[in-house]
Amino acid sequence: MKDETCIFCKLANGSIPTRTIFEDEMFRVILDASPASQGHALILPKEHYANIYEIPEETAAAAMVLAKRLTDKMTKALKCDGFNLVQNNGEAAGQTVFHFHLHLIPRYQGESNGKMLAWEPCSFSDEEMDSVQGLLEDACKMDIQ
Repeated sequence: MKDETCIFCKLANGSIPTRTIFEDEMFRVILDASPASQGHALILPKEHYANIYEIPEETAAAAMVLAKRLTDKMTKALKCDGFNLVQNNGEAAGQTVFHFHLHLIPRYQGESNGKMLAWEPCSFSDEEMDSVQGLLEDACKMDIQ
């Protein structure tokens, strides 16, 4: 399913010209129009999913496999020193376009924009950490078949 009002659906499906670096039946990978570094690309599913909560597990897994393959090739081609893979979900997490997408951000030693993903570490008491651990252990239990 595609969303006719979604800009990333239009980019992913060729309705708007892009600097495409890879395409298959599920995804189009384009250079980001507002890059964080040279070679910053976006993996865009051709189907519309607003975020990780909506995307089928198989499609999410395929996006990560594609990211692995592309970062290997991009590292060699760009001679970058590292990579960030970034995927935001929800406005509070920095998502601005509500179509699932995965950023592939090459990183270079000494680049001035390298602190983009930095955060200040938080500190919690042992009791708070134990409480959160218990809450998440219960929430994350899965039936494995």
